[in-house]
Amino acid sequence: MEKLLLIDDEADVQYSFRRIFDSPEIELIAAASGEEGLELIPRVKPDLVIMDVRMGGITGLETLRRLRQSDARLPVIMMTAYGTTQTAIEAMKLGAYDYLLKPFDVPKLKQIVLGALKAARAMKQVVSYEPLLETEDYDLGIVGRSEAMQNVFKLIGQLSASNATALITGESGTGKELVARAIYHHSERAEQPFLAINCAAIPEQLLESELFGHERGAFTGATAQRIGKFEQCNHGTIFLDEIGDMTPATQTKILRVLQSGAFERVGGNQPVRVDVRVIAATNKPLEQAVASKQFREDLFYRLNVVRIQLPPLRERRDDIRLLVNYFLKKLSPKPNSISSDALRALEQYHWPGNVRELENVIQRALVVAKGEAILPGDLPPEVFAPPGIVVSPGAAAPPQGDGADNEALALAQGLFRWARKDTKLKVIPAVERELIIEALRETQGNQVQAAKILGITRATLRKRVDKFKIKQALDIR
Repeated sequence: MEKLLLIDDEADVQYSFRRIFDSPEIELIAAASGEEGLELIPRVKPDLVIMDVRMGGITGLETLRRLRQSDARLPVIMMTAYGTTQTAIEAMKLGAYDYLLKPFDVPKLKQIVLGALKAARAMKQVVSYEPLLETEDYDLGIVGRSEAMQNVFKLIGQLSASNATALITGESGTGKELVARAIYHHSERAEQPFLAINCAAIPEQLLESELFGHERGAFTGATAQRIGKFEQCNHGTIFLDEIGDMTPATQTKILRVLQSGAFERVGGNQPVRVDVRVIAATNKPLEQAVASKQFREDLFYRLNVVRIQLPPLRERRDDIRLLVNYFLKKLSPKPNSISSDALRALEQYHWPGNVRELENVIQRALVVAKGEAILPGDLPPEVFAPPGIVVSPGAAAPPQGDGADNEALALAQGLFRWARKDTKLKVIPAVERELIIEALRETQGNQVQAAKILGITRATLRKRVDKFKIKQALDIR
């Protein structure tokens, strides 16, 4: 349950908030003055504060100033009946998450509150890396022991000890935001704000205003000055996800912030100075975007100070078992397990959606599983489909493909006819043994490369080598 602290001296406003947020997921606590609110905060530890600008006793502005001295990460939404006054603007400069005009629009209020609570969770939930799942159970962690992930962990540690700009690249679903939050949580700015902006999710015409704010009258509908995310995040860290989708005009302003620490609000001509660490991420090849003049070359080099390339899940199959165990613990309140056949299927799947897809598959399997163990039948049919085959929802089996898939089908049919001729022949183990021997010969006994060719983990390959007594057929070191 998340706690929302309302600081307002009007009984009608308190009553309205109790009705709006009458939910088992939110606990509303009310205070009638800034002094009372400041006394309550250390005791109730709210996730979000909503506060009026004008109250009896100390003002909302002074309350915010004192609160910021003790906790810079607690999101605060200011309310005012005077939307164009300088006090509301000053509140945003002091680090308020947002402000509302009285009388407020309920859907907009709920939208802003949900966004602020999400930001609060991002700032409070520490992202751990190098987790040891046998002895520790992290609520939020980056899981992996593969060599590729160990290199990622090293870079996170090095970046956390500096204020350098970072660029995180990788396919969708590889965990770019988790890495950005890990850098933030382990940095010297961990007690300052952290805001994440998805540049692809905000309409092009609004993104610049969202990031840098705007002056009153800058465009149609700009009825008051607005403070952007960069000013709200002063002294903190801002995460710009999908930065490759930015327009050239916004790219220019981002470049100026990185170069000089200053920018101008939309429609303004006065420079605003900020101290913000920028972490950017993209799933697009920015080098190609630079070559095609779709992304500024100078901005690319400013962002690419330290680069973290996240590997796709298909290139770190040794981590799948760890990730499955992690998601089983994370997603289910009761102990659960997975059968060896189901785990083998997950380890051999090509995972186009990466870690995010794996989490969704485990969540689905936990829902449909009839017992405490996940079985192959609990997995979606696409897990058993070859790469490139799209399986319709509810399909019992993947459709036939063409090209290489037809060759595989013809081979399978030939093996089946072979098995029909000799009923004593155990065709699958025989073929599996010959495939392993051929892969080891091809790689001159290198088990890592052989496992990669076969699409299995090295641990699985070692078990098969022992099971089929392949060491007697090959001199494997």
